[in-house]
Amino acid sequence: MKKAFIAPLIVLLLASYGDAARLVSVKDLQARSYKNHTRVVIETDRVVEFIQNRLVDPDRLYFDLKNCTLRKKASSLPMENGILKKVRIAQFDKNTVRVVLDVRKLETFYAFMLERPYRLVIDVYDRKDAAQSSKKEEKIIEPGLDGIKTIVIDPGHGGDDPGAIGPNGLQEKDVVLHVGKKLGDILASKNGVEVIYTRDKDIFIPLNERTEIANSKKAGLFISVHANASPRGDARGVETYFLNWTNDAEAMKVAARENKISFKKMRKMQGDLQLILQDLARKNKNEESMKLASSVQSAMVNTLKEDYGRIEDLGVKYALFYVLVGAEMPSILIEISFISNHEEEKRLSGESYKDKLAEGIASGINSYIAQATPVISPVKLSEKDKDKSAPSQRKRIKRERTLNKGPKRTGDSI
Repeated sequence: MKKAFIAPLIVLLLASYGDAARLVSVKDLQARSYKNHTRVVIETDRVVEFIQNRLVDPDRLYFDLKNCTLRKKASSLPMENGILKKVRIAQFDKNTVRVVLDVRKLETFYAFMLERPYRLVIDVYDRKDAAQSSKKEEKIIEPGLDGIKTIVIDPGHGGDDPGAIGPNGLQEKDVVLHVGKKLGDILASKNGVEVIYTRDKDIFIPLNERTEIANSKKAGLFISVHANASPRGDARGVETYFLNWTNDAEAMKVAARENKISFKKMRKMQGDLQLILQDLARKNKNEESMKLASSVQSAMVNTLKEDYGRIEDLGVKYALFYVLVGAEMPSILIEISFISNHEEEKRLSGESYKDKLAEGIASGINSYIAQATPVISPVKLSEKDKDKSAPSQRKRIKRERTLNKGPKRTGDSI
């Protein structure tokens, strides 16, 4: 009798252990507020599936993480930025971890899953006081280098993430670290700006933390440096990206590689975010990012052509790069050459070519700053001045509305 009873019990225990082993472990909850948004990060040990919903009375968002178990005790994080009141996490049932965001005022939000390390990132944005802004009269302040005090340079990959590897073993992480640091030296010495690196040595920094560094330092620009790769050995050239939705397969492939996800997941992610990506791009200073990308791409190509032949200008493009999501300043991602191409890998292995790349990028940044769109700031005007300024205001608003429609999509490159 005892043996007959023990055997099913062991099977039951093993089955329970198997169920527990299959559950994703939720390891940590973090939240941090920036100028225009709050980012909530939930760390896990594997990819998680989740559902999201919004409730009222009181206003709150919740995310149910399926087939998950909470490693730590239930906890809450009080928030003081005005968008959220509190962020809470708890084991909702035996297979579900629930994250609740108690809302004060919220315009929009979106969530995406990052891998290696695994984390669910939730960005929530404040309602803009558009009505108040439109009521304020404005004056134009001429732009200048003084407007950019801090530039964050982001050499991609690092540590146990080598990035793309060339046919002769050259690693992307080493190439872009050299170019990034040389770029920083040029900008700091010639312009006197403060340069901050997301990494200045061979260490790994998660994608979401890179723009968080730029936001926390209130940087004026965010420059992410990468080397391209393709299964086609003859693929070559340089290109510059900014954040936006795209239907161009090649751009999505580049983004998928840099995001460290499959092309299939990239397509699905784009489909899930299609309706909000235009708004997301606006929040990430899309128009200024496009101008910065154009300036850098042109200067980089022209500088390289001074000393090197067969420089392919692949132009300015846009795609959903996780590393650019959430940046509160103009931000771009530069693919400085194809490390998968034998000739370009050889060039990237030498200091002179990498230094020339840095010079070109620096030249483009300087040109952008010198030609930047004037900054708008509030000022009180007399009734007489208001009458005089009304026609120019209407023209400016009409021009801004036209620009906000975004670039024309002809192959998703401009």
